[in-house]
Amino acid sequence: MKSTKNLILYKEFEHGELFYHMTWLMEHYQVVSEDKEKMEELLYDCFKQLTELAESHGFEGNLWHNFLAFLMVNNENAYSRSCEIKGKTEGSINEIAYHDFAILKDFFDFDLREIGTCFGVDCIDALLDYKATTDGGKFFNKRIRDRIGELCSHLEQAKDTAAFAEAVTGFYKDFGVGKLGLHKAFRIQHREDGAQIVPITNIAHVHLDDLVGYELAKQKLIDNTQAFVLGKPANNCLLYGDAGTGKSTSIKAIANQYYGSGLRLIEIYKHQFVDLNDVIAQIKNRNYKFIIYMDDLSFEEFEIEYKYLKAVIEGGLEKKPENVLIYATSNRRHLIRENFRDKEEIREDMHTSDTVQEKLSLYARFGVSIYFGAPDKKEFQGIVCSLAARHQIKMPKEELLAEANKWELYHGGLSGRTAQQFINYLLGKQEQ
Repeated sequence: MKSTKNLILYKEFEHGELFYHMTWLMEHYQVVSEDKEKMEELLYDCFKQLTELAESHGFEGNLWHNFLAFLMVNNENAYSRSCEIKGKTEGSINEIAYHDFAILKDFFDFDLREIGTCFGVDCIDALLDYKATTDGGKFFNKRIRDRIGELCSHLEQAKDTAAFAEAVTGFYKDFGVGKLGLHKAFRIQHREDGAQIVPITNIAHVHLDDLVGYELAKQKLIDNTQAFVLGKPANNCLLYGDAGTGKSTSIKAIANQYYGSGLRLIEIYKHQFVDLNDVIAQIKNRNYKFIIYMDDLSFEEFEIEYKYLKAVIEGGLEKKPENVLIYATSNRRHLIRENFRDKEEIREDMHTSDTVQEKLSLYARFGVSIYFGAPDKKEFQGIVCSLAARHQIKMPKEELLAEANKWELYHGGLSGRTAQQFINYLLGKQEQ
């Protein structure tokens, strides 16, 4: 068995300490040593960490196999990044990766029963055929757990290094690598060393069909996004209109619909615009398509953050990367508040038209604008009936609409959000 010291690309892992402790034990457990008691203590500590990881991520079966699969799908290196979404790459990098896969396969195939027998571990079988205790709603992410489990199964069936490498490379092609490959959506955290892109592990699984009506608006959004993921010219998008009409829901649905095509969503707030250039620098050379998502975007006259956004969208010296678009939602079309004094002929600012153009220039940088208007009474009732049918609510239509009309009078008026809240109210009464 080769040592992990011989690894070239696959060296720096998340949970790397656990990996190197486990592999060191595999390499040295047969060596007669005065430190056998310390080795035994280290072994049990490793087993504890494997168990904790299994419970937090929902792993089952051979925990060592799951752990190694987890490490490889999260390891961003020259090979894995070149294979993400595109699949097997060309060049000498393949030989170097193959060298590493041969070492990793040796450790993957290691039978933990050998160590268990040496140290008298009486629960080794539980680690080799682990049954998770948590339900699907409590661990890290069921979708990701299932994909790692599938890769683990393929690796267990791999008869040689070539099959092992093919399974890992196939995963990179289908799902990508690291946090950007496994997750659909992200938020930004500002730290001392710069902006960090952090996965959102529990994104709402909404689809465009869940949004009743707005067919033209949804199609316009689909057309622009589909062109983007196919590598064709596409525009930044502004979804504007009345509150509760499905603007944010539409963008979340787009992220779900095109995730398999390599689309990722990064949510950012206006107080974080100073980090925009840092964020773009981290994603511009990846093989994914990124939508930078800004929800409920608007600026008061005294807020100047929009100047950062204008420079990023269009106007800075560095061209915005082709794999990045900006999608924003707003309740108003003109994102920067205007006042009547902006139109006055006599005011402190002698160049009134320049002031107005400055405030309109941000909106102009969105090539596609999509309007989401509040439904009228008939459209609102249609939404209520559609949602009631979808959720199998048994209530006479006249009674349903009468209750819906009373609900909207006291809960926000005519909107898709109000209709959904009314349906949630009825569902809650049914479950009592």
